[in-house]
Amino acid sequence: MARLFGTDGVRGLANGEILTARLALDLAVSAAQVLGDAGQFEGHRPRAVVGRDPRVSGQFLEAAVAAGLASAGVDVLDIGVMPTPGIAFLTGSLGVDLGVVITASHNPMPDNGIKFLARGGVKLDDTLEDAIEARLDQPWTHPTGAAVGRIGFYHGGIDDYVDHLLSSMRGRLDGLTVVLDCANGAAHESAPLAFERAGAHVIPINDKPNGTNINDGVGSTHIEGLRRAVLDAGADAGFAFDGDADRCLAVSADGELVDGDQIMGMLALALRDEGRLASDTLVATVMSNLGLRRAMKDAGVTLLATAVGDRYVLEAMKAGGYSLGGEQSGHVIMSDHATTGDGTLTALHVAQRIASTGLPLAELASVVARFPQVLLNVPGVDKARCDDDELLAAVAAEEADLGDSGRVLLRPSGTEPLVRVMVEAPTAEVATGVAERLAAVVRARLSL
Repeated sequence: MARLFGTDGVRGLANGEILTARLALDLAVSAAQVLGDAGQFEGHRPRAVVGRDPRVSGQFLEAAVAAGLASAGVDVLDIGVMPTPGIAFLTGSLGVDLGVVITASHNPMPDNGIKFLARGGVKLDDTLEDAIEARLDQPWTHPTGAAVGRIGFYHGGIDDYVDHLLSSMRGRLDGLTVVLDCANGAAHESAPLAFERAGAHVIPINDKPNGTNINDGVGSTHIEGLRRAVLDAGADAGFAFDGDADRCLAVSADGELVDGDQIMGMLALALRDEGRLASDTLVATVMSNLGLRRAMKDAGVTLLATAVGDRYVLEAMKAGGYSLGGEQSGHVIMSDHATTGDGTLTALHVAQRIASTGLPLAELASVVARFPQVLLNVPGVDKARCDDDELLAAVAAEEADLGDSGRVLLRPSGTEPLVRVMVEAPTAEVATGVAERLAAVVRARLSL
């Protein structure tokens, strides 16, 4: 049986075959049992916070999680709709033992997910997730009487979170006009409030969640609406979040996309100039564009590459004590201020860079000259045989032809039965040609 937990909690079709109210309740009970056995509740009555994004299925899943925790003797604070990074912040600031986030992030509305945060608002490691999964449906001692948990509500979460965001800034945004695409998601209240309090003129769009319109043709996975709004308003910049607001992409005043690699490059140089880029190192994944790698090398910044997934970026940042990392998708982690990617935090610091330098976003982003990148998925192959000698020889030959002007990355998907072929080259035509030739070799050598 496949592992229940993925790289970012348990996800699936809400109320479908797997992600049911019963599973949500059982996972909460199991988490309480495992953390209790690990000694994390010793000497005090355990407490947890539970929050969610606005999708309608979050209501019953949140209720089930709260019920499970309370039945296991954990006091629960329901903080309602909040960005994932806001829930992580409150897990730490309120001093609770456990945080639970009900979200499927950028996934379509019918999906949902459950992820657990340890004390301080950090993700659980794999061993604890495995223990929670293994504990499901095992016998346990039910507390009774006064030993059961209480469920209450915490209504100050948005203000606490916005105060925290603003405390991270070193300047104001007076005079800037920004468009914020809230994806009809969890940032619909906190992101506009944070920017307004920072002094910006804010034009929010897609900020009316109704439970079913989250990520529906809007947000960071559908950037065209933001581009039009920025151009129509003559704004200085636009920022798009995903459903749970742990990602951020940007649009410049001339309507050009500024992706996560460019955002990381800008912020790395800003932090380096302020002496706050730990070890002058940026952590990114192997999927980050060659242009970011070259820009950082030219600036004297080390780029440490990890496997794909914010979990691996976080692990590398923690191990090395690094202060900045992230992914091309806009999942940017500023560890001086957050334990996870935070779209609003990222957007505020990009806007602060615009305000402090007086330079347009397009010029700031130009530090990273993106190489054309082509990604082909090859399904119906045995992804376990990517070490095939003839396939590796074909990759080596293409890399030799590209030299320093391009890059090839061949990797098996972590979640699907396919192999991904990614190629960067000086032109899109060259990148496409290399990718198609290698995809043909993958099909020929690895077909099932």
